[in-house]
Amino acid sequence: MAAQSLLLLFLHLVMISTISPAATTATISAYPSGHGPEAYCRVHAPAVEGVTPLPQRREVYGNGRIYDISHRYTPNMPAFDSADGIGQFLRLDTSMKNGSFANISEMKLISHSGTHVDAPGHFYDTYFDAGYDVDTLDLDVLNGPALLVDVPRDTNITAEAMESLHIPKGVIRVLFRTLNSDRELMFKKEFDSSYTGFMKDGAQWLVDNTDIKLVGIDYLSVAAYEDLISAHLVFLESKEVILVEGLKLDNLPAGIYGLHCLPLRLLGADGSPVRCILMK
Repeated sequence: MAAQSLLLLFLHLVMISTISPAATTATISAYPSGHGPEAYCRVHAPAVEGVTPLPQRREVYGNGRIYDISHRYTPNMPAFDSADGIGQFLRLDTSMKNGSFANISEMKLISHSGTHVDAPGHFYDTYFDAGYDVDTLDLDVLNGPALLVDVPRDTNITAEAMESLHIPKGVIRVLFRTLNSDRELMFKKEFDSSYTGFMKDGAQWLVDNTDIKLVGIDYLSVAAYEDLISAHLVFLESKEVILVEGLKLDNLPAGIYGLHCLPLRLLGADGSPVRCILMK
């Protein structure tokens, strides 16, 4: 029995001697490693025999039946009017490595980050005060058949550009793929004010001449930078048009899909992150 105790003590001392000071410090930190850029790199590291296999991160599911058109949130995702991206938005508030019974993260994020929806109160203060938040958005509009169209690459979305698309009456949901996708703007950390979006006259043409109630686009704003406020006001005035911004529309054929978008039920919020998928 004494020999067994000595053996256990020896093994314990060996284990302690192999732990580096840096590793010891990490276990007592309130913000242990695992949520920074280095964690993203580890996702792509080769699997090691005997170690839990790394998760798969996919864009397409069900043998090509389901396309994830939401962008993955990372610290380098662009933020509106910022050169620094959204930054570190996630921290591990309690860690099992520090003795907690579970890992529990805390998130701090602008509601209009990444793939997101706008509520009417985003640009109308009277609507904001009246409670027109993301919890009031119509899920029937956010889910259903949608048309993915390619916008002419040499223009913002003007009235002329809208007319050239020949979107038929009765189409409720349209996703507009623009030069933003070709330029991969949502994959660039620094905000680019030269993105393609709706001009005021394009927004007005859509409202006046189509049945569209959901407008989706492939950068952080449906409105072009130079018509940022005026185009939003046109879209949101009726409280019936839902804007879905920051969509990932690359590598998809244009055409009709089943769209499913679900924002968070955030009482009082003028915007919300949203998970959107397209289904064949």
